[in-house]
Amino acid sequence: MIIVVAVFFFGMGVFGLFAPAALIRRFRMIADSAEARSEVRAVYGGFGVAVGGLLLMALAGAGGMRAGVVVTVAVSLLGMAFGRLVGRAVERPAAFYPVWCYFWVEVAAAGALLAGLR
Repeated sequence: MIIVVAVFFFGMGVFGLFAPAALIRRFRMIADSAEARSEVRAVYGGFGVAVGGLLLMALAGAGGMRAGVVVTVAVSLLGMAFGRLVGRAVERPAAFYPVWCYFWVEVAAAGALLAGLR
């Protein structure tokens, strides 16, 4: 499961680095300035590539950090899912995709990562 989550983060990261406007368009957001695209590249792109790389390092057993990395990434995913729940409490998304689709992806990935620690 670590590989699957790592690939997800890498994919999101590379997409964010090279096509920031397209990445956020599915959320009806517009990256219409260099500053906005830079922010997407940083938060979705750079962060995604870093987390994917960290997961692969953990999988390889680098420095005995596997459990710590897995728990950290799982909690981060749950934090993102929690943010979507807060968004739901404040306002309602128009459709299942993308908000609820990603909510369930985040919850499932976090659960699978944590289950793999046993």
